[in-house]
Amino acid sequence: MLYIKALHIIFVISWFAGLFYLPRIFVNIALVDSDFLKKNTVSVDPDVLNSSERKRLLLMAKKLFRFTTPLMLLSIFFGLWLWVGYGIGAQSLWMQIKIIIVCFLVFYHFYCGKILKNLLKQISSWSHVKFRWFNEIPVLLLFASVLLVVVKPI
Repeated sequence: MLYIKALHIIFVISWFAGLFYLPRIFVNIALVDSDFLKKNTVSVDPDVLNSSERKRLLLMAKKLFRFTTPLMLLSIFFGLWLWVGYGIGAQSLWMQIKIIIVCFLVFYHFYCGKILKNLLKQISSWSHVKFRWFNEIPVLLLFASVLLVVVKPI
């Protein structure tokens, strides 16, 4: 069981690294877009926004999203193994709340994928400030999840 728990923790940490970094890349893409539009006050053909920096950031985001998706799946797999296979927190309210938090994180992960697709199509209207706030969501969910698992207040 300890190996399963260790693998679960390793994959969760790895997944969260991606959840923390991907929206930061979105912030930088939004900054590149806003800087370009500030310098060019005339109407701009969307193809002109394909600067080398923007392309590099989009490539990084695509690779990171592709890399973190299997990490998410492995996190869930080993978490389910602990929950179902070993009965950890099986009837506990804290575990039910943690599962809801994980569902939010999965939604957040795939919503990042949707944002990435929009950025690739150049149809995102979010500012870098909005992306910065969006970036804080997994931090809050991580705090809640760790507190539930360690303290088990309910």
